[in-house]
Amino acid sequence: MNSKRNTSSMQGITWHVMGMLLFGSMDAVSKYLTTLLPVPEILWVRYLFFAFFGFVLAIYLGGFKALQTKILIIQILRGLALVGEIILFTYSFRYLPLADAHVMAATVPLIVLALAVPILGEKVGFRRWLAVVIGFLGILIILRPGFDEWNPILILPLLGALGFAVYLVLTRMAARHDSVGTSAFYTGIVGFIVLSFMVPAQWEVPTVQEWGWLIVASILGLVAHISIMKGLTLSEASALQPFNYIVLVWATFLGFVVFDDIPDLITCAGAGVIVASGLYAWNRERIQSNKLVSEKVL
Repeated sequence: MNSKRNTSSMQGITWHVMGMLLFGSMDAVSKYLTTLLPVPEILWVRYLFFAFFGFVLAIYLGGFKALQTKILIIQILRGLALVGEIILFTYSFRYLPLADAHVMAATVPLIVLALAVPILGEKVGFRRWLAVVIGFLGILIILRPGFDEWNPILILPLLGALGFAVYLVLTRMAARHDSVGTSAFYTGIVGFIVLSFMVPAQWEVPTVQEWGWLIVASILGLVAHISIMKGLTLSEASALQPFNYIVLVWATFLGFVVFDDIPDLITCAGAGVIVASGLYAWNRERIQSNKLVSEKVL
């Protein structure tokens, strides 16, 4: 039994890691596209694919009934939080190295931890709150407020990280009422509608080559989502969380190879503090979860 469980867990980790690599690759393509086309146009094409995927997934898992939600407001807010996050991050790719943007994305687990207390009513101990505070210090190291070298554009991915954290917290709430298919459908359709209002004023007819890159970015994002979902069916989310940081390493590598971007030592130091804080918070959460399970068994 344990052997099967371990095999399933390893398969889940493999799928999750592949999803992280695909997301990093999609961001690299998106960064290149921001030099050619308006951001809303890039994202509108991506959401066209994602909205279709969400519709098909909902129908496949639950039929046309899956298109109905019991919590419409929460689903709309989820969709708005995600599309807002994606817009902010993609704009930041135009001005920042991939590594710098993804360092800010690494704060998401800590922000989720902080938001879960007031929104979901979860209990967080002193040690995990300390991890959040130390992670915030890591952000200050990178932002360097008050210094001449600080880059205000770094606020964009930081706000994007906040948006994604809100999306994840609302997703936890939605999971109590709606199926995965329903949530996927509303995530895609809300973002597509928002971008459909934005794109006409900024539309530029893509060349054949640009269409090719737009489709590549869309497919990378779609397969990445599928990989993450597959990983979650094979392994527990808590076991996969530490591997989220792989996208930071991969994005840094792609930024160096493709765009010749190298993060400075201060950014690396701040990233180290943020990642270490996130891993510590995850470990404390794992310990507390195992303790609760043991108490229930006893």
